Amino acid sequence: MSRIRAGELDVHVQRLTPDVPLDGDAPIVVCVHGLLTDSLASYYFTLGPAFAERGLDVVMYDLRGHGRTTRPQSGYRLESFVVDLVDVLDALGITRPVHVIGNSFGGSVAFGLAAARPDRVASVIAIEAEPPTADWTRHMADGLADAKTRLAIDEVIGWIKDNHGAHTARLSKAANRILQTTTMADDIPRSATIAADLSDVHCPVFALFGGDSGLAAQVPHFEEHLDHCRTVVLPDQGHSVLVERTAETIELVFEWVRDVSRLPARVR
Repeated sequence: MSRIRAGELDVHVQRLTPDVPLDGDAPIVVCVHGLLTDSLASYYFTLGPAFAERGLDVVMYDLRGHGRTTRPQSGYRLESFVVDLVDVLDALGITRPVHVIGNSFGGSVAFGLAAARPDRVASVIAIEAEPPTADWTRHMADGLADAKTRLAIDEVIGWIKDNHGAHTARLSKAANRILQTTTMADDIPRSATIAADLSDVHCPVFALFGGDSGLAAQVPHFEEHLDHCRTVVLPDQGHSVLVERTAETIELVFEWVRDVSRLPARVR
């Protein structure tokens, strides 16, 4: 475990560097996890080691309020998460553009960074994620309000335990603690947004969806509005692409990072 000071936070970071860097200068991938029930562990036990073995330099960290990173009472608008990511890169001495892998809410952070700091982003890899547009804020408001109400009910936690296991129930309790002790549910829907036509995003984007999740409906919009975009939809798959289709995700994302890294900078 490693903790670094990044801006106002003590951030839990894990970095996996390759023994043999890909192409002699390992592309850097930064993994951003999802909201409430997630942490860097979801990458540590899925993509991280596999990417390091293939020559990538992998950075994983716990978002503010999550895992072993500081949990301030307030300050949870998306732009704060974006600033945190820049602060993490600065604290690690990373100055060249990175490939940002974002799962679920982490993908929204990745898009936010690409819009705010295009100089820091080589590409965005969005796994079951939605760009932070005005529509996204409405979706997040509804989802967070529902979670804040429902996860505070003992019977709901009991149902989760009976139907999804004790581990998921513990994660749900932890999510409830975050929602009850911070302003996250109020802050995120008030986040700054990017243009609905995604014109704020200029870097290459790879978007990976589960066919059954509903988020795959974004594919035509991505393909119409993003200049350098690849989309893949995994059939018969819900939202948990990262943990349920790990092998396919490793192959698809690694190939994307490798190929984009080999493009001349002016083409990216």
